[in-house]
Amino acid sequence: MRKLLPTFSLAAALAVAIAAPAFAQRDPAYQAARQAGLVGEQPDGYLGIVGSPTAELQAMVNNINIQRKRQYTQQAAASSTVEQMAFVTGCNLIARTVAGEKYRAPDGRWLTRGSDAPVRDPRCL
Repeated sequence: MRKLLPTFSLAAALAVAIAAPAFAQRDPAYQAARQAGLVGEQPDGYLGIVGSPTAELQAMVNNINIQRKRQYTQQAAASSTVEQMAFVTGCNLIARTVAGEKYRAPDGRWLTRGSDAPVRDPRCL
């Protein structure tokens, strides 16, 4: 299993994801092209040209898409999957149970927490 990152890393990755589009939106040429319907967002996360491109428009879109790809690459390296985040949270929540509370053991059985540490998946840190 890949090393799991703390929650603040996920928040940092989200901040990076928000920063890239915000940076592009400060460019008046981008705003004008967007308002004129010359460019648009695509399902793949990149900016696309609607219709026939001019050299200037193509250069601007290429520049924005290069910046986006850089951000996407950094995010992928800095964040974990939903499943990994859920697993880490589960490990921590089971560890915080107190005597008398129920939790599910790695083998699927429901157990009641006693005075000993709970039975957790061996991958839990």
